[in-house]
Amino acid sequence: MRFMEPEQLERINARSLDLLEEVGLRIDHEEVTRRLLAAGCHELPSGMIAFPREFIADCVAQAPSEVLLAPVEGEPARIGPGGDVCFWTGNALSYVEGSASRPITEPEFVALTRVTDALTHVQGAVAPTISEIPAQFRDFVGCRLLAQHTRKHLRPCIYTPRGGAAIVEMGHVLADPQPLRERPVVSFGYTVVSPLHWTEAGLELFVQTSGHGVPMMINAEPTAGATSPVTLGGTLMLANAEALSGVAIVQTLEPGRPCVFNLGFAHTMDMRYAITRTGAPENGLMGAIGAELARMHGLPSASWMSTESMVCDEQAAWEKTTVGLMHAMAGVNIIWGVGQLESQRALSPEMMVIDDEIAGIALRAARAPATDDEGLAYDVVAPMGAQPDYLGHPHTLAHFRDELFEPALGFVGRRESWQAAGARTAVERARERVAGILAEPVESLLDEAAEQELLAIEARWREELA
Repeated sequence: MRFMEPEQLERINARSLDLLEEVGLRIDHEEVTRRLLAAGCHELPSGMIAFPREFIADCVAQAPSEVLLAPVEGEPARIGPGGDVCFWTGNALSYVEGSASRPITEPEFVALTRVTDALTHVQGAVAPTISEIPAQFRDFVGCRLLAQHTRKHLRPCIYTPRGGAAIVEMGHVLADPQPLRERPVVSFGYTVVSPLHWTEAGLELFVQTSGHGVPMMINAEPTAGATSPVTLGGTLMLANAEALSGVAIVQTLEPGRPCVFNLGFAHTMDMRYAITRTGAPENGLMGAIGAELARMHGLPSASWMSTESMVCDEQAAWEKTTVGLMHAMAGVNIIWGVGQLESQRALSPEMMVIDDEIAGIALRAARAPATDDEGLAYDVVAPMGAQPDYLGHPHTLAHFRDELFEPALGFVGRRESWQAAGARTAVERARERVAGILAEPVESLLDEAAEQELLAIEARWREELA
């Protein structure tokens, strides 16, 4: 589904390149600055670093169009223009239970990860924060806990650049016997500070994790009306420039490193309450157009679906469905936010289960009907003529499971059946589903040798960073 015409995308991109050349970016890292200047960038009188058009074009051309994201167990997703659409969970500070919220501790982290592992339409597990773990250990401890409790692709959130180096070591263990660059079971990401500022922490993460072929998501996260122009076009122009600069930096440090181009974290500012919106229609538009810009660059894309709702309710469902559906139909490759509430600050296991259903609906809506001979079924229709009896036809039996979405959570049936089953709402059914998942014994999914290696890596890095 097209959200913007090619000439409009070209105009956004042209002004982004003007911005990179004429205004540049603040780069808070001596080694990265030195590498950029040696590669063809130059310093402006303002102290900002200018990125010439030709330099950007060369760097983008070095980044692969197709990126592999491997689960700990199973077949990898292949993302890129025209590639897979994947749903991931999200980062958060709080755990929502009913209408109450509390900091995420290790038991809640494990519970959220176990629910993630049971979701049908979710391919990636993002590590939320763990409140009682010191920040300098939190990222690699989170990676170890993810690996113990889910088979999906692992996306630890980074709290220190050195934590990224520890996670690379863990990634080599989890990918074994294949090399990590051939089976990337972990990936990274970092966000430019809008407007036009790469911090030392983000740039040092790029440095610390270079040389291993581990995918890096480049996040532009402006807020329209606060850190970027209130016009969506202006915010997209700025975000496109910022993300392009990140791709260029990553390629300068490691040519050919897989990158995901992410404009889908762009937000808007609610002018009444000074709240950053995540579930507004504008979030859907910017993420969808961000995917179109990524396709123009020949890169994979990402986005975020969230909600301003505090709890798992109707508002959360309509906001997440609206944004998630727009992004899936635009061909966004990675859609974050399964389970998130409260403008990305919180996670709910019940919302995870509902979002898994939303993800299934969005994935089905984004898959166009087949128009080959089997899909058009002319040889079935012609002999049937005016007979309305397709229910028992072999063609129906052969295709109905692949062709028709079957809800796992939503109710389908008659009122009598619904009442006989307790007249439960979707949230109540989600709560029962979560209870069933968490009633299973808590067991590590890793074999003993891999688990011991991860624990040894964790212990060594705890000692080094203490």
